Amino acid sequence: MDRKEFLRKSVIGAAIAVSVPSGLQSSIKKDTNDQVGYNHLPNREEQYMNKVLHRASTRGHANHGWLETKHTFSFANYYNPERMNFGVLRVLNDDKIAGGTGFGKHPHDNMEIISIPLSGSLEHKDSMGNQGVIQEGEIQVMSAGTGIFHSEYNHNEDTEARFLQIWIFPNKRDIKPRYDQISIKDIAKENEFYQILSPNPDDEGVWINQNAWFHLGEMSEGKEATYKLKDKSNGIYAFLLDGEVAVDGNELKARDGIGIWDTDSIEFHFSKDSKVLLMEVPMDVS
Repeated sequence: MDRKEFLRKSVIGAAIAVSVPSGLQSSIKKDTNDQVGYNHLPNREEQYMNKVLHRASTRGHANHGWLETKHTFSFANYYNPERMNFGVLRVLNDDKIAGGTGFGKHPHDNMEIISIPLSGSLEHKDSMGNQGVIQEGEIQVMSAGTGIFHSEYNHNEDTEARFLQIWIFPNKRDIKPRYDQISIKDIAKENEFYQILSPNPDDEGVWINQNAWFHLGEMSEGKEATYKLKDKSNGIYAFLLDGEVAVDGNELKARDGIGIWDTDSIEFHFSKDSKVLLMEVPMDVS
């Protein structure tokens, strides 16, 4: 699939793939006949009383040559009715972009979009006039609001770029679009969770229009840690970037994810040097 066709299906397909109240639906429409998955089923999630476990090997996968991507939740040509979202966490894409290629100009509206580079650099341009490069050790956020166009290209010709793209349903519709990009190197801490996103513009990290908090943890082998939720009505989705960890007794390896709700704290036991992204989000999408 070429980039133009991929973008059409990614942006439009992901916008309608989840059943949410009409107030949160994207204004973009599509022919639902395009909803055919690369590995539609059986990518069944492991469900428990207040947990859902997504193994790395069960994510949606597509390789377009210029882009190799893994989808934790339904996106583009990967559609799985059991994997639509975790609360307001709608998209968690683990992308690799070949040198000198990328996503051409495409639209978004009424979504909080977070990009976290893992290696390499991404060149960004948008209809708000922002232009620059984001790289490992930084975080970018866009509040799409009433609508934006943007593009993302690998800034380097000879090395791939890897990054996470995350979409969060906002708690306000049709706001003025907003862009922010900061370095998180100065707030990084060893062997504790450090905040990189919140709902408060005065807090550490970037902010979004949602009652959500993101933390990163770079933990040493043998480390134990506790995360206490900021809002007890929220849930938390932990995505292990590297290493091995037990999360409330569930063993996770690299790129596994686990969502937990109806709790006020979560215990982590790291059996290897590890890096983990924690996303605390509201569970009510209404």
